[in-house]
Amino acid sequence: QVQLVESGGGLVQPGGSLRLSCAVSGFTLDYYTIGWFRQAPGKEREGVACISTSGGSTYYADSVKGRFTVSRDNAKNTVYLQMDSLKPEDTAVYYCAAVKRIITVQNMCARFPIGRMDYWGKGTLVPVSS
Repeated sequence: QVQLVESGGGLVQPGGSLRLSCAVSGFTLDYYTIGWFRQAPGKEREGVACISTSGGSTYYADSVKGRFTVSRDNAKNTVYLQMDSLKPEDTAVYYCAAVKRIITVQNMCARFPIGRMDYWGKGTLVPVSS
């Protein structure tokens, strides 16, 4: 059974940090490009950070560049999103998604249709508030 399970979310103050994890099972992580997406209330889901199969290539949305870092450990079947200098506008449900087709990280995050991702997690809520 394929599963992507996000964890690490929770209330954080502006300027604080969180590390999200996406633990996968039921498929071989090595073959999949992984993306972190978020959806704020009343807004569309957007790509935040994407990472290639080997971890050698990453892409970040302009809104998080310099503050968020995506990484992966294929041996542990886990992908991470380190979020620093959090802002209230980062408040959202954060999801991880997996795509097996050959795709650039920029395309996955910025152009690939949301509905065509191979797998999604159920999300973890990150409220940023004082």
